[in-house]
Parts: sequence; structure tokens; C-alpha cells
Amino acid sequence: MSEVEVPVVQPGEAHELPPASSAEHVSVHERRVHQVVAMGGGDWAEVTARAAAEGQDDVMIINMGPQHPSTHGVLRLVVELKGEEVINLQPVVGYLHTGIEKSAEFRTWVQGVTFVTRMDYLAPIFNETAYCLATEKLLGIEPPPRATALRVLMMELNRISSHLVWLATTGLELGALSIMLYGFREREEILDILEDVTGLRMNHAWVRPAGVSQDLPDGTEDKIRAFVRDMRSKADEYETLLTNNPIWLERTRGIGYLSLDELIGLSTTGPMLRAAGLDHDLRKAQPYCGYEQYEFTVPTATGSDVYARYQVRLAEMRESLRIVEQVLDTLPGGPVMSEDPKIGWPAKLALGPDGLGNSPAHVQHIMGESMEALIHHFKQVTEGIKVPRGEVYVPIESPRGELGYHVISDGGNLPYRVHVRDPSFVNLQTGTPMSIGLLVADVIAAMSSIDPVLGGVDR
Repeated sequence: MSEVEVPVVQPGEAHELPPASSAEHVSVHERRVHQVVAMGGGDWAEVTARAAAEGQDDVMIINMGPQHPSTHGVLRLVVELKGEEVINLQPVVGYLHTGIEKSAEFRTWVQGVTFVTRMDYLAPIFNETAYCLATEKLLGIEPPPRATALRVLMMELNRISSHLVWLATTGLELGALSIMLYGFREREEILDILEDVTGLRMNHAWVRPAGVSQDLPDGTEDKIRAFVRDMRSKADEYETLLTNNPIWLERTRGIGYLSLDELIGLSTTGPMLRAAGLDHDLRKAQPYCGYEQYEFTVPTATGSDVYARYQVRLAEMRESLRIVEQVLDTLPGGPVMSEDPKIGWPAKLALGPDGLGNSPAHVQHIMGESMEALIHHFKQVTEGIKVPRGEVYVPIESPRGELGYHVISDGGNLPYRVHVRDPSFVNLQTGTPMSIGLLVADVIAAMSSIDPVLGGVDR
């Protein structure tokens, strides 16, 4: 076997698109600069009929998914091939449609949290927080400072766990089996922390309008600090395994390239946009939850390919660790739920041997000490709170980009409308222009670099 010259890339270093190894992909990009791609997601009969009408006898049309393990969920790709080269690709979505947005209109404002947490199931805390921020904006209230800080703490841990899943699954798909094992190993530690705090590994419903459902259990801060120390060394190990690995470089550099103008034209946000050199991050551009008081940088790269997106996501994990430490160092005291009895969730939750539930002291109070407290608890839980009439849009920076909640209230105890701008759905548009001209094997890497979560796409 001939020796392969490995270009050295320092950890966190941005790189330009390599002219030699990816000249073919650059020429493909140049050919499609003025090409208009129809993103209608045409189905099988439409695609095959068009190919037949154009007399493309040498074109093979295949379905990749929706059961394919490399589509990150039930995503279907209709791929048109000439040999191994992709000449067109159309994503087809909807196989995981849950109707969450419509269902939220038939539940109280608090019950809506249990729906939205199930959209992007790799970033549930972000959906809960964005929904509650929108509800609180309609209410005209601010949650207690400790609740706000805890939201940031949990979101940044959740951001790391989401990026770990991306790193693990992408490594698996490109043949890096070790990184798959290590990525899920570290994610388990975060899920253990989330379970300690919320009672569940996923679908937490922990963030509530006007606060969070319960405070950190004893010993959680020490556990998080130990994880932060350990995770920094683990991130160094990931870099040692991948950053200068010749196979990883060959499979990622120059693959899935899109220019910054193309990304902006497709409304792309998140790590994909930052990997093209634009340092847009809503935590800096439009701070929320007190992010302006924490010191962190917005990682960028210039390659705008799969490798650059790997660089950005790895650097973002390091920045999230910085934020987590700052939150723990400055964590304020006080309540974690609004003490306004007309708004705050009336339960006093705690983790017990049988899971999450009302604390024994609260049960004793409402069942044996105060009939008024029992009546209030019953009405708040069954009827919910009334939110003033209004319409808001609240965006936050999820692991995949801008996650926005457009929420409308008609003044009642149920949302009139909840519509979500999910970044996975929007960013999925990049799959077609990225894939044209690639080989089939490289489509896997390109689509994976989008990091789509189909629960958010279909919702």
C-alpha cells in the first residue's frame, strides 16, 4: 500500500477547502451555482416518469430509507444515480408525523410541555425552554433567577449530549467504530445527570412556564463538575482519534461543500452555517436566559464541508463545558418556580424511591391540612392558567440551529396556535445541493453532517 500524506490540522483550527483532494467536488459546485433545485420532494412515480420522458436509460433511481440506518430516523431519500454518481436527490419526509403542534391546541399551557419535549428527542430541554419562554412572554413574567440559570445549565449539558450522538453516529457510518462507543459512553453520563434532575432520561417536561418543576437534588453539582473535568480529556481523545486521521480526512474534507451564500439562501442556521465562517449564534446575537453574563466564544470554520462541521461541533462541546462551569460558580439561590399562586405550578415535586411525584409534605398539606390548598391544586392542574391574548415568536439556539416558537393566545387556558420553526426541517433543504455530484458513499457523510432529527422534521 502506498503511503498517504496526511495534512496536519490542529485542534479547533479552521481549514480551507483543499484544492487537490476535492477538485471534483469543487467543479460540481461550480456547475450548480446557477442551478435551481426543486425541493418539492417528488415521489417515486413522478421521478421515474420524468427520467423516462427524458430518455435517461442509464439513470438508476433508488430509495434510500425510510428504514435505512444512515438516514438518522425515518427519512426517505429518492436518489437518481448515473453509476455511482448522484445526479439528483429528493428528501421525502412525513413518516414520523405526530401532530404535536395541533395537539398542543387541545391541552393546557403546562400540558403543552409534555408534547414539545418529544419533537427533537435529542434536544428536549431546548424545546421545553423555547415553548416556556414564549408562554412567559405572553404572560409578561420572568421566571426566578435560579430557574433561569438551571435552564442554561441543562441546555448546555443537553447540547453536549446531542453533539455526542452526532459524532458517534457519523463515526459509525464512516467506519470509525471506536468513536461510536466513546460518544455514547459519555452521553450516558449526561443522561444519568438528566435523570437525577428530572426523573427521566428523555422527554423530561422539566421546564415549565414560570420556572422549572424541581431543583437540583443533593450531590448533583459535584456530579456535574466531575463530568466536566472528565469530558475535557475525552474531547482531547476524540481529536487524537479523528482530527488528523487519514481515513477521516478522506471521507470528510471537501464532502458536502456549500458556499455561505447558498447556506444563507436556504435559511440554514446552526453549526452548518458557522462551519462556513459566519459566527451567527442566537446566544450572542439575541441573548436569552441570561446568556449575556457568561463568557464563551462562537466557534467557526471556513471549509463548509463535513470536516468543518465536525470541527465546529467539537469546539461547541468545549464551549458548553465552559458555560456549565460558570453557571455552577454563579448559581443563585431562591425558588425555582414563580410564587404567584395564579401562575406557578402548584405541585411540590421531588424524586422518591418510586420516581418523580409530589413530596410527602405537599401531599400532607393538600390532603390533610388545607381544603383551600386542595381546591387550588385541583383547579390549577385541571384547568390550567389563563394566558393574555397575544402573539409572539421566540427563537433560541438549539444544537441544530434556530429553534423558534410562534405562539398565539386568545386569552384562554389553551394555546390558540403553536407553530415551530424546527432547524432540522429547514436545514434538510441543503441535502439536495450538497449531494449532487457526490458518490453514493459520500451522500451518507453529507446528509449526516446536517444532523437532522426526524422527530423535529415531522413533528
